[in-house]
Amino acid sequence: MLTAEPAPIGPDGFYGNNAVPGTAERMAIYAQAAPGLAVEAIERLAKKVPLGHITHLVVASCTGFVAPGIDQIIARRLGLAFDVERLLIGFMGCYAAVAALRSARHIVRSVPHARVLVITVELSTLHMQPDTTLEPLLAQLQFGDGAAAALVTADPAGFSLDETFAAALPHSDDLIRWTITDQGFVMHLSGAVPNHISSALAEPALRASITGGVDPATVDGWAVHAGGRSILDAVEHAFALAPDALAASRAVLRTAGNMSSATLMFVLERLLAGPPVREGRALAFGPGLAAEGFAFRSAA
Repeated sequence: MLTAEPAPIGPDGFYGNNAVPGTAERMAIYAQAAPGLAVEAIERLAKKVPLGHITHLVVASCTGFVAPGIDQIIARRLGLAFDVERLLIGFMGCYAAVAALRSARHIVRSVPHARVLVITVELSTLHMQPDTTLEPLLAQLQFGDGAAAALVTADPAGFSLDETFAAALPHSDDLIRWTITDQGFVMHLSGAVPNHISSALAEPALRASITGGVDPATVDGWAVHAGGRSILDAVEHAFALAPDALAASRAVLRTAGNMSSATLMFVLERLLAGPPVREGRALAFGPGLAAEGFAFRSAA
């Protein structure tokens, strides 16, 4: 989906000849490629819904930094109004889509005429590392690049975003880390994460926050961040869900991998294309370790 190769890429590719690109080189690629990927996602969205009169722009990304920010670059490329209000959500990781959509919901609830364009864009493969030990290698193998876009308004269309929740899981600070080094960003994803999630989801308070107090079996739309097969298995087993309850999440993981913040919106898109959802739950995990999400339902 990247349409041009920036200058640092040679004939053998970005990682050719056992090269370990520095962070500056990786950020140069991000600054050129990430906005274009985001605009592609917005153009696909524009084929489904009219995107005129955007009042607010919310962008989430954790795989690069640039100033002027990627939000400003996107706004300029789209020709948005000079007074569009922007919010950049950076370095939150896999649950940043929740923060982005939650922020858009808050904006619309306070400014009913608002039209909020939400974008998540990640270039995860920009941060491959020459580490062949099993745990970091497995973490790298499941990540992919992606971008997603959504329009949030007060109009009764698509999904209605309802109550939100957020919870920091105890004794888990070191399980997921995303560290900036001189050779890019380094992911640490502990193999203990699935078991820790299973234990946390057994706690009544967290279960109630996620389910809203309803029987998990009555939730007919599960949008769980596709962070890996073992994480999806942990959620499925914790809530005793039917084998096909997380089909949308598993399909995204199989076809696109873990795209960090973009992943959850890919899952929501699959659910949006299916039967109406009466009782939906979106759930994502990320650094902290933390769980964030929201209730949703078909608006029409």
